[in-house]
Amino acid sequence: MQTEKVTTAPSGYLAFILVLVLIGAAAAAFYWQQPVVGAIICVVNFVFILPGLAIVNPNESKVLTLFGKYQGTVKQDGFFWVNPFTVKKKVSLKAYNLNGQQLKVNDSVGNPIEIAAVIVWQIKDTAKAVFAVENYLQYVNIQSEAAVRHLANSFPYDHIEDENASITLRGGSEQVGILLVQELNERLERAGIEVLEARISHLAYAPEIAHAMLQRQQASAIISARRLIVEGAVGMVEMALQKMEEKNIIELDEERKAAMVSNLLVVLCGDKSVSPIVNTGTLYH
Repeated sequence: MQTEKVTTAPSGYLAFILVLVLIGAAAAAFYWQQPVVGAIICVVNFVFILPGLAIVNPNESKVLTLFGKYQGTVKQDGFFWVNPFTVKKKVSLKAYNLNGQQLKVNDSVGNPIEIAAVIVWQIKDTAKAVFAVENYLQYVNIQSEAAVRHLANSFPYDHIEDENASITLRGGSEQVGILLVQELNERLERAGIEVLEARISHLAYAPEIAHAMLQRQQASAIISARRLIVEGAVGMVEMALQKMEEKNIIELDEERKAAMVSNLLVVLCGDKSVSPIVNTGTLYH
């Protein structure tokens, strides 16, 4: 596989001055009735000198090939003169931003989801980008889609689907981004492309299960909240009974303790305002 070879080209300003001088010499030859000399000067100027001039802008490069053989890459920006018979292909070294389309795939437990990613990449090896693949832009698009699909198939959407999962697509965005960058760099190394950053830009359940999954998430949240409320209420009741016993405020038998515990739990765990009821009798009448 062809690897990049950075080359340094001579300055193009001297060649440009020579072009101007030869143009003046050709004009003088035609003026002095020397058409053959003028024609020779024009051929030398426009065939052997002028085509060799090349401008390289910042964050761009020129890949040079001579009769089908790779000669090197000019990465330094400026005005240069190279072999006039070389083919000069411009390759941008700027960072590209790929906003991937939304893909419908299954996560690791089989739930259909929609996922998309934003990928920032740039060309690291110009020779591989030009010679190793047919079209490096298309290559990046296809391989990025394949990497996102593989990533979605490797992890569950959320912990609700797999409580034992260490990484989920929804909760582990940082780890998922790092893994996506690693996989993309492995896939795009053949084309001499380096991925700088990759992030999940869209993540949702597929429309056909979105409503059911939303209800499931709400139910799970309610159960978790109720569990926390009950645990707190039991602790408060236990603390209240201990304080009353320590300070000898009142002595309660088992039946009265049960009644107090029941009342406190109703007050603390209820989701509506409590309406007090005055009991003028006793628990035994």
